[in-house]
Amino acid sequence: MTASTPFNKILIANRGEIALRVIRSARAHGYRTVAVYSTADADARHVQQADQAVCIGEALPAQSYLRIPAIIDAARKTGADAIHPGYGFLAENEDFAQACRDAGMVFIGPSPEAILAMGNKAGAKRLMIDAGVPCIPGYQGADQSETCLADEAARIGYPVMIKAVAGGGGRGMRLVNSAKEFVELLRSAQSEAKNAFGDATVILERAVVEPRHIEIQVFADRHGNAVHLGERDCSVQRRHQKVIEEAPSPAVSAELRERMGATAVAAVKAIRYEGAGTLEFLLDRDGNYFFMEMNTRLQVEHPVTEAITGLDLVELQLRIAAGEPLPITQNDVKFRGHAIEVRLCAENADKSFMPQSGTMALWHMPERLRVEHALKSGAEIPPFYDSMIAKIISHGETRDEARRKLLCGLEDAVALGVTTNQFFLNRCLSHPVFIQGGRRPHLLDNIWTIYCNQM
Repeated sequence: MTASTPFNKILIANRGEIALRVIRSARAHGYRTVAVYSTADADARHVQQADQAVCIGEALPAQSYLRIPAIIDAARKTGADAIHPGYGFLAENEDFAQACRDAGMVFIGPSPEAILAMGNKAGAKRLMIDAGVPCIPGYQGADQSETCLADEAARIGYPVMIKAVAGGGGRGMRLVNSAKEFVELLRSAQSEAKNAFGDATVILERAVVEPRHIEIQVFADRHGNAVHLGERDCSVQRRHQKVIEEAPSPAVSAELRERMGATAVAAVKAIRYEGAGTLEFLLDRDGNYFFMEMNTRLQVEHPVTEAITGLDLVELQLRIAAGEPLPITQNDVKFRGHAIEVRLCAENADKSFMPQSGTMALWHMPERLRVEHALKSGAEIPPFYDSMIAKIISHGETRDEARRKLLCGLEDAVALGVTTNQFFLNRCLSHPVFIQGGRRPHLLDNIWTIYCNQM
């Protein structure tokens, strides 16, 4: 790619709060914006906020937000010369990045080659091993027969994690505690992976006991510069889905942060990465960390990093995509205070967190906190998309100050008409294990028990 790739108008190939987030930074830096929308989102806020908007299809994602030709055509019709994918949908789709390149448009993200290389867990793990990044012992071979995989699981030693090589979000992932349950769980994981991603291939990894989920935010430009922006702790999860994210991690010392950050920077330099990325690690009780996967996009939880660094991560994406060198060095990155984010979702905790849809009759979010959302009173929440409807972020000088602010903000939030996980999030923030900064595998089970007992 040439050193300079200037652009003037950005099409955001996404919806909801992330589309609004990109519009905000783009507008602040002098770019025109184009929204795309499905028929279900015709009255959505991101459609109203952009300079232009184009309908790209029907409600289902496969008929709209996943239609690469329709999105490229919308960019051509509106004169957009750059495309920001947000996260989800096509954000980590190498075919989409390639389609943007073929159309002469700047893709605000890494190259198709980098997305392809890091999008496959087996291939990514091999690349990281070659780059000297610590990886969990496991198997990522081509032989996917039950006999071979069972033999490899026995070699690795139980407990073992089965992971789909494609996709994410916990789909195609199973924890296997013994050989007698391996084949059944393998078939289940492969079936789920095939249905979700069209690929039943899996890898095996030794299960790390009581791990913390630590991710390192990185940025790299096409001039060979790379920096890390510290870590985020995403250990509080339900069914491998993140519930609470915070920065910095209460389990990461300054020395460990420096080591993990240096590892992440070395990794992105080794693969000549460009743009925003996140390397995800498991951290064990002894302070050992192991590479899990890389997300080649902006993360949902990027606001907590923005809060403690004072940086605009979308602005950095835009500068790098235009061919500018990183405007900061590692020495420029300073951390202040603590930030915590919760994901407010339209889901019913009483019914196994089943996603909800309908009319949000009354919607009022706390003004003292940063809230990323795309709703208003009377807005419709369609049943076709992710259940997350808002991210609520607090920042304080200490972790407990940030936690208290977030708890107060959640208590003040009004979301009536569609059931949400608001009360459950309150319980998470109030749980003794979370208050102490600890993480145990059954933390959410404990909170769920408390929740049920108080209903």
